[in-house]
Amino acid sequence: MATAEYDFLDHEMLSRLGNIPLEARVPMLGSIAGRHKSPNRGSSVEFAEYRKYVQGDDTRRLDWKAYARTDRYYIKEFEADTNLRAYFVVDSSGSMAFQTEENAQKISVAKKIAASLAYLVSNQGDASGLSCINEKLHIEIPPRSRPAHLQYIFNTLHSLKPKGKTGLTQALHEIAEKVPQRALIIIISDFFCDTDELEEAFAHLHHRKHDVGAFHIMDRQEIDFDFQRPHRFVDLEDGSSVVAEPELVVDEYREAVQVFLKAIKKQCYDIHADYRLVSTDQDIEKFLRDFLISRLPKGK
Repeated sequence: MATAEYDFLDHEMLSRLGNIPLEARVPMLGSIAGRHKSPNRGSSVEFAEYRKYVQGDDTRRLDWKAYARTDRYYIKEFEADTNLRAYFVVDSSGSMAFQTEENAQKISVAKKIAASLAYLVSNQGDASGLSCINEKLHIEIPPRSRPAHLQYIFNTLHSLKPKGKTGLTQALHEIAEKVPQRALIIIISDFFCDTDELEEAFAHLHHRKHDVGAFHIMDRQEIDFDFQRPHRFVDLEDGSSVVAEPELVVDEYREAVQVFLKAIKKQCYDIHADYRLVSTDQDIEKFLRDFLISRLPKGK
């Protein structure tokens, strides 16, 4: 699949990852036949269950061996297979612009993850869409599987700039309602928002039966707070600032960060979401490989 050159695409990495499919963990509702399980019954080769014959059923699906044993008519049902609809939700609020000298900008890591997974999804014949959020849900690209559509997603990511306050929780509520049930929704964000409101948004996505992934992007310094001298710390979303002596606040800061990280992780655990903490100094290829492999059905 040919693409233009973008700084967030590593073609050698994509080639190495291309033999690992992105699998859904729950039955999907797609628009065409595909490789992923559907909650509906169809005509694949994987047996699901028997049910009693009712007038109007296709007699070709009668199980005559069951009839010989029970003297009753039974229909064999099979799992239906459908395509995957993957929505990549990228937080583009001001805090995603954070960067330390030795590491990539958080938004750059988010773009690389979203673009790489969208490429892999399209390459396996499934559909990718993109939503971008700052103060509101300001970009919505519905999922398609055509190569031209993938190029549209890449162009959008290329021009995406982090700015403004975050409206993540309200946008997730909108996505939960707008996106038809049973889609794969991967949220790529630092989750710098009210955690109680975020919990409600996660619950809304779960209620709509979506397969949710949460990629928590953090710079290593945001976790470790390893500063050696007084600094002026600027809020990248509202511009406010404070001067602090790191030695005086480091213990309290680190404790608060751990409470925050544990809260987000627990919220995801409670709705069976796939939570991943991603540091900007992390090997993205290893992260993606581990993510893809972890979703493979047992035995594959």
